[in-house]
Amino acid sequence: MDNEIYLTREYQYYSDEDELDNPLALYIAKVHSDWIDYNGHMSESFYLYAFGDASDALFQYIGIDNDYRLGGQSFYTVETHINYYLEASENEPLEFTTQILGLDSKRLHIFHQMFHGESGQLIATTEQMLIHVDMNKAKASEIDQSVFRILQKIWNKHEKLPSPKQKGRVMQIKQG
Repeated sequence: MDNEIYLTREYQYYSDEDELDNPLALYIAKVHSDWIDYNGHMSESFYLYAFGDASDALFQYIGIDNDYRLGGQSFYTVETHINYYLEASENEPLEFTTQILGLDSKRLHIFHQMFHGESGQLIATTEQMLIHVDMNKAKASEIDQSVFRILQKIWNKHEKLPSPKQKGRVMQIKQG
């Protein structure tokens, strides 16, 4: 599999001058040929894979790099909800936005949107809850202060944004 990551800017890191009043646009990609399923479009598992790359772009942006992880700290995803709206075909461009929906000393609640890179149409969304982990102890731990300060600055702006309509959706068949 081609593991190239296409960032909007190579090695994009947080800066105090960054505009934070909108969801972050940190990641772009294209639909790879090995992401295509037997129906001729992007397989459902690769939507999650692409959203994972968008999360990695967020982590890079806030200062979580290999040194951070080698120091025994990371975020683990504990819950994910994906909504699929449109099919994506091979080589189609994808653009992602990331909004912080919540933050405390150990948890990060995020929302990614995947758009078609040319038409701007919404293709899919994901809502995720992540927990910060001390990997050496295999348990939840407080987010490193340098990372937490950046997340807090973003959260202070993002908490004023409208909540995505997909946030907190419950899957059910209504009886009726």
